[in-house]
Amino acid sequence: MPKTPKAPAPPKKAAAKAAARNTDSGPAELPGGAPADAAARKMADTQAMAAAMQNQEQKAAEHGFANGVQPIAGAVVEPPSRLPGASTLSEANSSDKTGTEALDGQNHTIDTLDRVRVDSTGRAMTTNQGVLVADNQNSLKYGVRGPALLEDFILREKITHFDHERIPERIVHARGSGAHGFFEAYAPLTQYTKAAPFQAKGKRTPVFVRFSTVQGARGSKDTARDVRGFAVKFYTDEGNWDLVGNNIPVFFIQDAMKFPDLVHAVKPEPHHHMPEAASAHDTFWDFVSLMPESTHMLMWVMSDRAIPRSFATMQGFGVHTFRLVNEQGESRFCKFHWTPLAGTHSLVWDEAVKISGADPDYHRRDLWERIESGNYPEYELGVQVFTEEEADRYSFDILDATKIVPEEMVPILPVGRMVLNRNPDNFFAETEQVAFCTAQVIPGIDFSNDPLLAGRIHSYVDTQISRLGGPNFHEIPINSPVVQVHNNQRDGMHRQAIHRGRVAYEPNSLAGGCPFQAGAAQGFVSVPARIQAKEEQGKVRAKPEKFADHYTQATLFYESQTPVEQVHIANAFRFELSKVTVPAIRERMVAGLRNASEQLAKMVADGLGMDPMPDPLPRALPNPPQPEVMKSPPLSLLSRPGQAPLMGRKVAMLVAPGVVAGPLLRLQEALLAQGVVGRFVGSRIGGFETASGDVVQADASLENEPGFLFDALVLPDGDEAVAALAQDGHTAEWIKDQFRHCKTILAMGASRKLLTQAGIPIAMDKSLAQGGTGLIVVDGDAAEAGLEAFVQALAKHRHFGREMDPPLV
Repeated sequence: MPKTPKAPAPPKKAAAKAAARNTDSGPAELPGGAPADAAARKMADTQAMAAAMQNQEQKAAEHGFANGVQPIAGAVVEPPSRLPGASTLSEANSSDKTGTEALDGQNHTIDTLDRVRVDSTGRAMTTNQGVLVADNQNSLKYGVRGPALLEDFILREKITHFDHERIPERIVHARGSGAHGFFEAYAPLTQYTKAAPFQAKGKRTPVFVRFSTVQGARGSKDTARDVRGFAVKFYTDEGNWDLVGNNIPVFFIQDAMKFPDLVHAVKPEPHHHMPEAASAHDTFWDFVSLMPESTHMLMWVMSDRAIPRSFATMQGFGVHTFRLVNEQGESRFCKFHWTPLAGTHSLVWDEAVKISGADPDYHRRDLWERIESGNYPEYELGVQVFTEEEADRYSFDILDATKIVPEEMVPILPVGRMVLNRNPDNFFAETEQVAFCTAQVIPGIDFSNDPLLAGRIHSYVDTQISRLGGPNFHEIPINSPVVQVHNNQRDGMHRQAIHRGRVAYEPNSLAGGCPFQAGAAQGFVSVPARIQAKEEQGKVRAKPEKFADHYTQATLFYESQTPVEQVHIANAFRFELSKVTVPAIRERMVAGLRNASEQLAKMVADGLGMDPMPDPLPRALPNPPQPEVMKSPPLSLLSRPGQAPLMGRKVAMLVAPGVVAGPLLRLQEALLAQGVVGRFVGSRIGGFETASGDVVQADASLENEPGFLFDALVLPDGDEAVAALAQDGHTAEWIKDQFRHCKTILAMGASRKLLTQAGIPIAMDKSLAQGGTGLIVVDGDAAEAGLEAFVQALAKHRHFGREMDPPLV
């Protein structure tokens, strides 16, 4: 018989590059040979520097009176290069704002951000006043066993600063992740605006972007079903412009008057402060079921838009209608759109829930790792531009934040690209302290009369002030009124009142509607003064009539989804409303959904055991105008597969003793060339002998990196390896999760047994010829064909053809 050719030796450079691109696990030993790139060099140099300091040599000299008055110098290790001391490999990506790298041994605070970067390499420790610190181990005492002395200014400075290191977190958007980058204009946009970033082709403007969840606290999970903030600060040469938006183009409410009620309703309930970072509870659904204008936004939030795969694969929107103003003073309305180069992709709900437990920093980690690896997130900025005369002819009001302008009516004009190419050096100093304010605009950008936007113009500035003070000065005795106070304001620094009950919003049904608005007979009413005498109307607390159409665009969104996305929306409503403990709230919500889609309402009602369905809610506008667009395909996530759908993905390749490693090694190298990290995962980290006698290094384990953290799974060939994997209970769970989450699975040769053990219907692979399920099963001698099919299937992100409700496995 001919001898089986020996598998090629593991490509060490690819192994080192792959291992160096992860922040939460690593190999038991570093790959040999010269480092392949900066990330691998940093990993190697950091290892070398850490290994050089095996213990703290001065520890023994911390004791005794004599040592106390003559403390020795601390141990120092010379780093092999600058890389180990860097916060981020992307520090060399400079801009007019970020500058270059920190200077060796310099505190450069005394233009760009270079002026505030600090590198303490080779420097002795000082106090904040520059006094050299001789001993950083002991407080000053009267004798070795005597009392600590108040005169110890070094201790007092250190402890006092520590005691004041935190600032109040944001009320909303508290959990955020940020990155530096640049915006580059495609061509002059001077016919529409004089705004600085759009004045010349190729003009680059430094930016800082903060992505965030809305409702969760600073320490909450990344993968909650929630709106995501997408805030961009343009450091233009005419001042800062903040485009503060979301990953969803509409909002729950139409007027800023309702924003505190919305947030109070969606936040943890005040009586027991649960649930955190979740809208699946009574008060939220009580509120929105009484706010029919929320229906369109709910469609988006219950869709997969609310559980994005990553910040790099979600759209961004300015939400409101703004104005562009040119040098001639001519004004046009404008809507802003960010579209990711990597496409729009999401998680599935079961996956999102599991990821939140295994890695609550999933999105934060993904953003950091993409930039560190050089897979820079990139977005195209587009604008919809239209005149006031055109807007007046629309069936909806462009000042209504619960409405979009469909792309079929006003196409999106691409105007530039944004690239995020530098991670922050310090999270607190940059991401936590950055202050975005909607009021911060520059010449060429102006506001519309959107009543929600008007509130944000005030609120963002006010919020930044509150982070340094407090909103409850009216409760200080000298400031308090002599009449009763009843409202839904809660909490804040120095709050004195202790409110009973769970309701802090209006409208509500859980408190009988109280406190209720007094009405014109008793309540305050603004004088309807006109701004100019020639105008027909003046100041008024009311909404335009077209705002009363609460359902047409909710229907448009739902009808524009693919069947699988429609099922996801229904399932999301089912899950969220099943968490509600008050049946009336569920019924009210289903009654509202009937005005948007009978099909959707029926699916939700069936999933909640609701039979018969309640009558539809009365419409605020009984006969809404006929919409211009009945179905808009761009509203579907699946309509934007992306130009680079593989970049930034992670693939798990299982290994065990006796594994046939050749196909895995070749696949790892091929994936890495496309920006995909292929990780060898074993029952433990470390080396495994292959069927050909070589060794592959696993840098993650079945235990420390659960399968649902990966975008695809490769099961290897090799009888011995498959037998070992079959003995580990984690393997079946990995396979089940990958199958249930509709991810690509490649099973080669003997690993077919692992699919059978996990209860996976292998017959599904027969549909591969039609492109269908992403479950690829090949014999060992057909491994190469399987690798090609695997890469093609991976580009499709999900294979919803095998999705079952309830799950098949």
